[in-house]
Amino acid sequence: MASLKELKGRINSVKSTQKITKAKQMVAAAKLRKAQAAAEAARPYAERLSAVMTSLAGKVSGEGAPRLLAGTGSTQRNLLVVVNTDKGLCGGLNANIVKAAKAKARALIAEGKQVEFYLVGKKGRAPIKRDYAERIEKWFDTSEVRTPGFEQAEEIATELIEMFEAGKFDVAHLIYPIFKSALAQDPTVDQLIPVPADETGTAAGAASGAVVEYEPGEEEILEELLPRYVKTQLFGALLEREASEQGASMTAMDNATRNAGDLIQKLTIQYNRSRQAAITTELIEIIAGAEAL
Repeated sequence: MASLKELKGRINSVKSTQKITKAKQMVAAAKLRKAQAAAEAARPYAERLSAVMTSLAGKVSGEGAPRLLAGTGSTQRNLLVVVNTDKGLCGGLNANIVKAAKAKARALIAEGKQVEFYLVGKKGRAPIKRDYAERIEKWFDTSEVRTPGFEQAEEIATELIEMFEAGKFDVAHLIYPIFKSALAQDPTVDQLIPVPADETGTAAGAASGAVVEYEPGEEEILEELLPRYVKTQLFGALLEREASEQGASMTAMDNATRNAGDLIQKLTIQYNRSRQAAITTELIEIIAGAEAL
């Protein structure tokens, strides 16, 4: 049985930990409001641009179509762009993202496809490296900036486009978390490059049957819009990641604070019982000594 001094030290240690988790919870809650607002504000623009590009992908074809839209004509070489966080203490968020990435990789490999990884964020490297070390093509470090934004998305997009034009992959899939609430952040897998064609006919102007004319021309507009589309999708993924990280961190720290409180209560009860037992033993020894005299 632990001594009173050891129990007192454990109680003080857990109390110190509880203060830290409580502080981290409050910080995450404060950051969550801003991150959530940014992610929600970016969604309409990203979704609308995605709908327009998807609609155009189904209409523009032939030799004049940009490569980012038409693709290479093959789906053999696949690049998985996995967006993880740079910091821990956010529950199972990173584990779920890695799980989704590995599931996608296994499915593609089972189809006989080549798979490589492009990792964004530090926390996804180690678990993916354990199973697919030889398949990691590159990674992008976002830990050097306080809040990753459009500048980092632009750097990632530029590198991915250069890799695509150099023929290093045929299809790029973006794997990132979607923020729903502080309790729910679901990983999702979207095709990033080339732009997926609209197979349902419901996107953008196709839904209303509108006839759209482009000036100066579809090819010229697409040459400008396609890189912006890739940047916008990556920017949205980074914003969703930030909101998901803060929400998951707030929930994890809240659970840790509650668990610390329960542990403090149990240790305090154990300390009081041990202390009472020690006092009782001392009284018995004093009474026994007095009777012996």
